[in-house]
Amino acid sequence: MRRRPLLAAPFALAPLPVAAQAPLRLFTAGAGSAFLPYGEGLAAFLATQGVAVTVERSAGSLENLAKVEDDPGALGTAFLGSAADAVAGTPAAGGRVHGRVRALFPMYETSFQVGVLRASGIARFADLAGKRIGAGPARGPAETFLRAALGAAGMEATIVSGDPAEMTRLLVSGGMDALWQGAIVPIPSLVAAQQQADVVVFGLDAPLVAAVRARLPYLADTTIPPGTYAGQAAPILSFAAWNFVVANAGLPDDAAYRVTRAALSAGDPRAEIHTSAAGTRAQNAPANSVLPFHPGAARYYAERGISVRAG
Repeated sequence: MRRRPLLAAPFALAPLPVAAQAPLRLFTAGAGSAFLPYGEGLAAFLATQGVAVTVERSAGSLENLAKVEDDPGALGTAFLGSAADAVAGTPAAGGRVHGRVRALFPMYETSFQVGVLRASGIARFADLAGKRIGAGPARGPAETFLRAALGAAGMEATIVSGDPAEMTRLLVSGGMDALWQGAIVPIPSLVAAQQQADVVVFGLDAPLVAAVRARLPYLADTTIPPGTYAGQAAPILSFAAWNFVVANAGLPDDAAYRVTRAALSAGDPRAEIHTSAAGTRAQNAPANSVLPFHPGAARYYAERGISVRAG
């Protein structure tokens, strides 16, 4: 991974005064997740811009949103679907309304796919009825959207919870029938499974994608081109939504401005932050229609001529 020297960065920021340099805490996810390496790469890049951030592991989006809700010094990586649950206080978010979470900047788009052992004979989503399906951390975004897809299809299945690395192990060992995951594609846990066994990856058919989107309008259609996964000869259809870094409304405006400006100063975010960070660009900020933006972040977007909803 290449890093740009501080002096070469067109938007490089002068270091914060020593008294203001207490690191912010960035909550990500567990081993095998897409959030963790993104967060580690982001923290390393921000350090070159004079912004100190420490990375902490978590169970993923919903825990991160709760941490941010409670702590003005916390940042979190979050899937917008989970953020919608948090804002509404749905059962997926523990019934708690999160009123202090604010968006800072886009990370990448999350798409959902399924991996199965080829020997299982499972070839399409409908074949998952009654099966044991891994869906990542309990009540996390993967589980939330798997339940939405099962409901739209009129199906039932047994959902198995755990971190992505454990889910991959269970799939490869035959401890469960399928692994449903959502992340930037190719999804790391599904790639890891294909590296260990003969695993086939597929998505949903067009009518089921439409049915899920009718239930969750903030989702979008997505098509995964052939060759994205090993042995994938045809496009994979699914649905997708964005992930954003979020902060508490109580984070000082200047700090929110500096973090947002620093993160979006990367000329080539795939090289300077992480290979998953292609979407970490200011022009993708309007993809968030779920959370209000922190006023400090909104100030940065206004300077770039980008209109967002602050709150």
